[in-house]
Amino acid sequence: MSELSEAPVSRPVRAGSEDMGLERWGWYSIAVNVILTGINLAVAMASGSLAVVAEMVHNLVDLLASVAVLVGLKLSTRKSQAFPYGLYKVENLVAAGLAMMIFFTAYEIGKRALLASPTSPVVSAWVLGGVALSLLIPFIFSFFELQAGERANSPSLVADAKEYRVHVLTSGVVLLALIFHRSPVPADRIAALVIVIVIAYTGWELLADSMRVLLDASLDADTLAHIQEVIQAEPTVARVKWVTGRNAGRFRFVEAGLELRVQDLARAEAISHRIEERIRDEVPFVDRVLIHVEPLARTHLRYAVPLADPGGELSPHFGEAPYFALVTIHLPDHRIVEQRVIPNPYLQVSRAKGIQVAEWLIQEKADVVLVKEVLQGKGPVYALGNAGVEVRITQANTLSDAMRDVQVAT
Repeated sequence: MSELSEAPVSRPVRAGSEDMGLERWGWYSIAVNVILTGINLAVAMASGSLAVVAEMVHNLVDLLASVAVLVGLKLSTRKSQAFPYGLYKVENLVAAGLAMMIFFTAYEIGKRALLASPTSPVVSAWVLGGVALSLLIPFIFSFFELQAGERANSPSLVADAKEYRVHVLTSGVVLLALIFHRSPVPADRIAALVIVIVIAYTGWELLADSMRVLLDASLDADTLAHIQEVIQAEPTVARVKWVTGRNAGRFRFVEAGLELRVQDLARAEAISHRIEERIRDEVPFVDRVLIHVEPLARTHLRYAVPLADPGGELSPHFGEAPYFALVTIHLPDHRIVEQRVIPNPYLQVSRAKGIQVAEWLIQEKADVVLVKEVLQGKGPVYALGNAGVEVRITQANTLSDAMRDVQVAT
């Protein structure tokens, strides 16, 4: 037996076709912003509307932001000797930068709405049509971009899609302002101020989300609870001491401290790899899993004994035993602290009965199985051994005799 030591396990996620797909969305966003800027520029020149000018400025800032998103997507998955953990947080920096650009847009629109000389916009059918088109384009594009960003867990794409949703709302406000431009209230100025409020609120949400990741805030409670459930499903895990994690860009880093019911180092490393794979299968966008393994400090041992009857006569068979006794012994004073007799739930199963009984005993947290028959080379032995459960041969005929022998031996 090797002394069990801390066994960190990690394996990076490699960039592939998914990252190329995200970059493609960055190019799409640039193209859409060029189109929207052109439409709003033409409408602003024809109408002289303050609200339309503000929306055009909004588009110009977003065009720069779209270029920043594309740069962030290209840089985020690169790794180097200077940055061995990758540049994933570049995406969050991009999202934070996008938020600052949104604040700048709100400032420009607010300044124009409050300080510019009052004018009456020129409204025609094609002006209204241009504004309606500038509303429809971001509405359709944001729907598909948001789906792509959520599938890839990309904060910069999600941020960009949400900003397009802001365009839908602000363009709607502009359209209403132009329709009611002859009303006694200054609809054009009011529309511009409404745009300021909406944009500033969106910028604050994006900035807050980005700063949480940049400051290494923990993964959300639901994700951590799910990771702990995945770990606890491994039968060799005696106790999950702690689970933590953080986001970096669209990827997650997970770390956990465990106590295992095995003492052998090689087996502990194999179990750690198995837990890592399960976490990757169950939790999306995990880049690294770091498992800290410690041996279980045993104060109790749970024995599983196949019985022929509830009275305590030992069964010569394993899978065919109609009952099993589960007996817990307190190691310091060799005292029996719990004893239960349970019917074999797989007695009537026709195939792989022994292996299913072994897996059941593993779930019952048995540490040692006492048997009268030799199981060497059979399926149950491998299942029990992989879970760190010891199989011992006993010559006793009754449960009381078997436990007396165990108490003497321990």
